[in-house]
Amino acid sequence: MRRYLFLIPFLMMLGCEHVDHDGELAPENDSSVPMEEVARLLSALDIGPEQIGEVRDAVASSAGNGYDEEYMMKDLLSVPGTGVGEASWTKGMKSYSRPLRDMISEYVSSGTKAGETLPSMRKFGSAGEYLKAVAASGLQIYWPFSENYDGTSAPVITFDPGDGSESNVGYRISRDSKGVKSVEEVMVDESYAEKHPVWVVNRNDDSGYSSLAVLRREDPEWGTVGGGIEVKGGETRLRTLILKDFTMYRNYDTWFAGGSEFFVKMGSLDDFTASTEAELLIYKPLITDFMIAVKRHQKGEPVPFNAVLISNWTSQLENCAFMVTEDDGGTRTSWKTEAEVKVNSKTYGILLNIPYNSRDDIVWRGHLSSPFIEKYSGLSSRFGDIGLTLEIVER
Repeated sequence: MRRYLFLIPFLMMLGCEHVDHDGELAPENDSSVPMEEVARLLSALDIGPEQIGEVRDAVASSAGNGYDEEYMMKDLLSVPGTGVGEASWTKGMKSYSRPLRDMISEYVSSGTKAGETLPSMRKFGSAGEYLKAVAASGLQIYWPFSENYDGTSAPVITFDPGDGSESNVGYRISRDSKGVKSVEEVMVDESYAEKHPVWVVNRNDDSGYSSLAVLRREDPEWGTVGGGIEVKGGETRLRTLILKDFTMYRNYDTWFAGGSEFFVKMGSLDDFTASTEAELLIYKPLITDFMIAVKRHQKGEPVPFNAVLISNWTSQLENCAFMVTEDDGGTRTSWKTEAEVKVNSKTYGILLNIPYNSRDDIVWRGHLSSPFIEKYSGLSSRFGDIGLTLEIVER
C-alpha cells in the first residue's frame, strides 16, 4: 500500500465556525463569587410566580436554542428572561414588572442584612462591584427537568458542590397561612429534581460554543442536506453523509453540573474526485466540529440532528477519521491520524490533526470505513456510550 502524506491546515466544513478549545473554565479565586453564596442570595429573595416565570422563559429559550436548561447570571442582570443563544434582536423584548435583577440589586444594597448572607461582599467594596463580579462569574441558574414543572410549586435552590456528590443541601422556600416566608434546608438529589422544581447554581460550560440551532439560524443552509451543494449540469447525483440522530446512553457529569456537551468531529476529504497524484495535491482535509448538547431527560432517546458530515461522499473515500468527545476543558491538544482515499487503485493517507481538550472524555475515536458506512446507512450503531445513525442521502 502506497501512502502519500501531506500537511495542510484543516478548514471548517460548510462554513462551520472554528471551535476554540483553548483553556478551561477558571476555578473560583479571590475575585470570584462562591456558588453557595449565590444560592443563598436567591433563597433570600421573595421569589414568586413572576420570577419563576422569568427563569422558565430563559431556560426554555436556552433549550430551544440547542443548549442546556440554563439562565446565565450575566443575562439575568442585564437582559431579564434571555436564554443562551438567543438572537440579538429578541433580547430585552421580554418585560417583567419585578425581575430578579431588581430584587437582587435591592437586596445586595440593603447593607447589614446582605452582609450577613453574602460574606464575600467585603472584598468588593460596594454593591455595584459585587454585582459586576456576579455577572462576570460565569455562574448561572440551571433548572433540570424544567419541562416537568407543575406551575405552582416554589423552587428549591441548591448549588453544585463540585466534588462529584449526587446530593447536596438545598434551600426550600415556603410560606405559612399568613404569608410569612421561611427557608428550610433539605437534601436534594436527581430523583428529587425530577419531581420538584430545583434551581442549581452552577458554572456555564456551553455558552461559548455555537449550537447547531444557532448555526442554522445564522445560515439557514448550514448543515442541511444539499446546503451549499450545486448539482453540476443537473445530472450528477451527490451522496451526502449526515448524522441523522444521536443517542446518549449515560450522562457524563453529575446532575448538578447539567447535561452533556458532545463535540462531533470528522476528518476526511470532501467532494474528492482526483484521478492523478498531481490532482491530489489540490485537495485539503476538512474537519467537521460542532457541539451537541444533550439534556439529562434525553438519556436513551434518539435526538434528531440531520447535520452534514461530508457533503459529497464519493466512492474514492476509503475511510474517514471520527471522534466524539464530551467537553471537560483542559489545554488544547489534537489527535494526529489519517483518512484514506483511492486514486487509480492506489491508497493514499491524508494526515489530519483533530483538536480536542486534554481533559475531555473521549467517548469514541477511530476510523469509519466506506463499507461500514454503506452497510449501516440509516441504521443506528452503538459507539461506546452513544448511539449514532449515519446515513448517506442521495440527491
